[in-house]
This record gives sequence, C-alpha cells and structure tokens, in this order.
Amino acid sequence: MMSKLSGEGFEKLMKENELDAMVTIGVEAVGVTALEGYPAITVPAGYDDKGMPFGMFFGGLKGSEPKLIEIAYGFEQATMARRPPCSRSLGIVGYGESHYPPI
Repeated sequence: MMSKLSGEGFEKLMKENELDAMVTIGVEAVGVTALEGYPAITVPAGYDDKGMPFGMFFGGLKGSEPKLIEIAYGFEQATMARRPPCSRSLGIVGYGESHYPPI
C-alpha cells in the first residue's frame, strides 16, 4: 500500500505540479519517501510551547538531493531556528537559562 502511495501519489503529485520539494512540519511523511528511496532532509524549525524542538521536512524525487539541500539551507538561514543544546549533569537547561555557574 505505501509503495502504491509513493509511486502513484507522491511522485505523481510532484511531477504533475512541477514541484521541487514536498514540505511538512515534523516527520510524518518519512514513510512515503523512505519506502521508495526518495531523498529527504529535516532541519530545525522551532520549538513548541514546552521548549521541545520540531523540524521542517523536505522530500523530493530521486536525483533531487542538491535542490533539497539548497532549499533546506535557505530555510535554516532564513529562520535561524536552531539553538545549540545545553545540558547539565542533573537535567536539561531550559531556554534563557545559563549553563554557567553564577559568579
């Protein structure tokens, strides 16, 4: 069933609409692209109200890897959504908290 969805759904949609990429929030579309070997990339897109990160998923047709990388890089540069992770031995440091001890 997923193979049929990939070939008759995803590929048909991409070609008929002359799309460079399929874009979704999160990774729900991974199954459609992975099953038939379509390339995909996920990049940081933001944080939910609890501070958990989520990504933007870009998928394309076979051979579209350079275009997907270009699109994903452009998205990253435009949003600057990624924050370096901070951690402590006893837990995770929340956004806005310093990971350095007080002076």
